Amino acid sequence: MAAAERGWCLCELFRFLYSLFFPGLMVCGTLCVCLLIVFWGIRLMLQQKKKSSSTSKTGKSQMVIAFFHPYCNAGGGGERVLWCALRALQKKYPEAVYVVYTGDADVSGQQILEGAFRRFNIRLTHPVKFVFLRKRYLVEDSLYPHFTLLGQSLGSIFLGWEALMRCVPDVYIDSMGYAFTLPLFKYLGGCRVGSYVHYPTISTDMLSAVKNQNVGFNNAAFITRNPFLSKVKLIYYHLFACIYGLVGSCSDVVMVNSSWTLNHILSLWKAGTRTHVVYPPCDVQTFVDIPLHDKKTTSGHILVSVGQFRPEKNHPLQIRAFAKLLSKKEAKSLLPLKLVLIGGCRNQDDELRVNQLRRLSEDLGVHKDVEFKINIPFDELKNYLSEAAIGLHTMWNEHFGIGIVECMAAGTIVLAHNSGGPKLDIVVAHEGERTGFLADSEEGYAETMVHILSMSAEERLRIRNSARASVSRFSDQEFEVTFLLSVEELFQ
Repeated sequence: MAAAERGWCLCELFRFLYSLFFPGLMVCGTLCVCLLIVFWGIRLMLQQKKKSSSTSKTGKSQMVIAFFHPYCNAGGGGERVLWCALRALQKKYPEAVYVVYTGDADVSGQQILEGAFRRFNIRLTHPVKFVFLRKRYLVEDSLYPHFTLLGQSLGSIFLGWEALMRCVPDVYIDSMGYAFTLPLFKYLGGCRVGSYVHYPTISTDMLSAVKNQNVGFNNAAFITRNPFLSKVKLIYYHLFACIYGLVGSCSDVVMVNSSWTLNHILSLWKAGTRTHVVYPPCDVQTFVDIPLHDKKTTSGHILVSVGQFRPEKNHPLQIRAFAKLLSKKEAKSLLPLKLVLIGGCRNQDDELRVNQLRRLSEDLGVHKDVEFKINIPFDELKNYLSEAAIGLHTMWNEHFGIGIVECMAAGTIVLAHNSGGPKLDIVVAHEGERTGFLADSEEGYAETMVHILSMSAEERLRIRNSARASVSRFSDQEFEVTFLLSVEELFQ
């Protein structure tokens, strides 16, 4: 009897669900149609906005080329790519209107351009219109203590929407890695879209780190200690990687800055025929006039680090390795040593990070031998590289490393992390000769620094010559050629 009742209940439930199928289908269909109408209406509105914004005072239609770079006033390698890309396009398409979407609302457009000249020695030949965005805080990592990748990506959609409503371009290039803005500009704005990827938002290395429960700056210790939380985070990362791949595949042209980035983007975005390696522009020519002498001053050897004060750059490893170097018996016979950390600070978080690094050097007892040079002019950077004996770089899986190339061009012997772009593209043998050194631990860095400083002047000079000869492929001129060839499809 009970079995019959259960069968009757299941039958009734099936009939009930079946009765809801067609009404539900109609509701879903109606909602889809409404969404399509809203989508089409927004697109038409934006197309009208585009026509009005691209018409010059003389009534002639002009192409509008826009770059999405919310931190364009920062002093990192990504910003150098932006200004060199703008300069290259202005040479080829001088009649176009150039727009930069930025969140640097605390400075004027003229100050941004002066900063680009002061830091990178780059001056544009044509005007640039800056669209100052008010919602940049939505992409700050400090706003999302948990689910940071998802929070920043969703925030970039709102920031991209603000940009699109302010100016609708013909060609849109994301030059800072906000892939979630690409479908917005392509499907709503009707733009041809391109992207220059410095570093994938998520990578297979990040997935491996979570899977293997390795502690990192993006994988907290309390998660690695908990198998359940690690599995949950791994699922979250896999889902995010799928969505990231979908939005990235919207790009009509994809440019990546290194072989390491290429491998990750090909596996995630599945856009092989549209993906090109475009090495970042490095001001190689400016540094080659520095004499290749043995860089030993009367006050001792200078070790430099060039890179923004961001967590992934791992500046603490440099200070710890330097402290270990000073404690080594072999270092006692060397001249006095000084570590100079040169980099840009984008915001208060970066300034706080510098203060923490100062405290670390004090705790290790090396603060008298460690200096910080923040947001310094280009000429001062060049002076430091002309005097430095060793250039340190400690980021794990650095996507490229413009600072490394600048050190090599200046004749500074490089000691970089044994991973990513430095390992695959930069610190590689040139015509069979060594161009630098790689390490991956505190002890490894300290020992290698001792080895470099203990070498003869002739041995160091041979490495400097090979390193300088190898970096011509990263020049501004090479970047302009490969960049213009890659983006040509956007202008056809």
